Amino acid sequence: MSGHSKWAGIKHKKAIVDAKRGKAFTQVANMISVAARSGGGDPSMNFKLRLAIDKARAVNMPQANIERAIKRGTGEGGGARIEETIYEGYGPGGIALLIETASDNKNRTVSDIRSTLTKYGGSMASTGSVAYIFDQKGQLEIKLGEKKIPQDDLELMIIESGASDFEAQDDHYIVYAEPADLKEVKDFLDQNGLSVDSAELTYIPKTEIKITDESKAGSVIKLMNALEDLDDITSVHSNFDIPEEILNKF
Repeated sequence: MSGHSKWAGIKHKKAIVDAKRGKAFTQVANMISVAARSGGGDPSMNFKLRLAIDKARAVNMPQANIERAIKRGTGEGGGARIEETIYEGYGPGGIALLIETASDNKNRTVSDIRSTLTKYGGSMASTGSVAYIFDQKGQLEIKLGEKKIPQDDLELMIIESGASDFEAQDDHYIVYAEPADLKEVKDFLDQNGLSVDSAELTYIPKTEIKITDESKAGSVIKLMNALEDLDDITSVHSNFDIPEEILNKF
C-alpha cells in the first residue's frame, strides 16, 4: 500500500487548500444526495450519509447546504437526480485509474473525463479492464494533534479497533479496514478519543507501477489533480508508486 498511502498523504494536505477555495462543495453535496437517496436522510441510521456529512463539515460547508443536499437526495428538494458511476481508464506510464463520480448529467461527466484524460496523456478503458486490479477497503485518517499518545499505545488501539492494517505518515496515521468493519472501527477510534479526520470507502491496488522518471511522475500528478478538480468526480484511485522524494517536488 506504500504508493497509495503516499498519494493519500498528498491529498490530505491538498484537501486543506481545496477547502479554502470552496472547490469541494459541489462534490460533497452530490455525495450527500446520493447517500440520502440510497439509505434515507437520517445520518444516525445511514452510515454512508454520516460519512458524507463528515466530509462536508471538514470543508466547512454550511449546515443549510447540507440539509438542502439531503432533501435533494430524498426527493424533497427537487432538482435532477444524482447518480453514482465508476469509470475506468489509463494514465501516463500505463497506470490504472478507477474514477468515482456523482452526477446529474452522465454525458457531461463522460465528456469531461475523456477530455481530461486525453489532455494529460491518458485514455478511457472499457468496463472491467482495470477494476480487477483493486480491492475495496475502508480507509481512515487519524490526526496526531496536540494530544500526545505513546506510539505503542496508539498502534495497539488501532489494532484493537478491528483495523486490518495501518501506516504512519508525518502528522497522521492511515488506517485500513474491511468495508463491512469501517463503521465499527471508526466508532471504536472515536470513542477512545482519537481524532478521526476522515473515513471513507476506497480502492487499494493489488499491484503497483513504480514511476521513477520525474517527468512522467509530473504528468501523473497533473492528471490526478485535474481529474480530482472536476466537480462530478468524488474520488480517483490509481496504482502508481512514486518515490516520496519525487512526490515532494510537486
